[in-house]
Amino acid sequence: MFDSPTPAVVVGLPGTGSDAHFAHRAFGPACAERGLELIAVEPDPRAVVESYLAALDAAARRGPVLVAGISLGAAVAIEWASARPDAAAGVVAALPAWTGPDSGGCPAAASAASTAAALRADGLEEVVARMRAGSPAWLGDALDRSWRSQWPYLPEALEEAAAYKWPEPLRLERLSTPVVVVGALDDPVHPWPVAEEWSRLLPESVLEELTLDELGADPAILGRLGLAAFG
Repeated sequence: MFDSPTPAVVVGLPGTGSDAHFAHRAFGPACAERGLELIAVEPDPRAVVESYLAALDAAARRGPVLVAGISLGAAVAIEWASARPDAAAGVVAALPAWTGPDSGGCPAAASAASTAAALRADGLEEVVARMRAGSPAWLGDALDRSWRSQWPYLPEALEEAAAYKWPEPLRLERLSTPVVVVGALDDPVHPWPVAEEWSRLLPESVLEELTLDELGADPAILGRLGLAAFG
């Protein structure tokens, strides 16, 4: 159990192409069980990272913030907590995808870039249909909803994510904020070894594991695993 201040608010940051609806499903039940308010951030597809950082700064005016981020949201959570250690009560870093600024081999970055290119070439309807055909039903439903809500700026959002510089090892090693890293054992886009690496580098961390089937059956597992160490 971490010895950290009780957060005034929990801020949920969705992953690339995702939305506040999924972040609320992931973290809302665990927050409700603990009597914590959750702000699930709706990303601005024209400036995703900027919208996340602005939401975190606004929340910090109310007191200590527990940042719960998924994929890209996890990386932004680390970035913000590094810059605002005075304001960060803790971080839940769910499904980290990469370590370091050179993301040339990052599956998540490659996926975002290729999807953006396909959207520009083929349009939303065709790309959504292909995505649904190749995805589990729960993921297809979630992305269908969020992609449509971010259209027509979705390609820009995906390109921003593809170019994002993930936290380098030194940033992780110097982070004073406690972090729960939640990794998926069988996710090729968010490889389990990355979650292990983050947990190993972070000075104060707990590593939790799940499978994609568990996540699909109940997204709230992210919040249950992520918030457990914060009391």
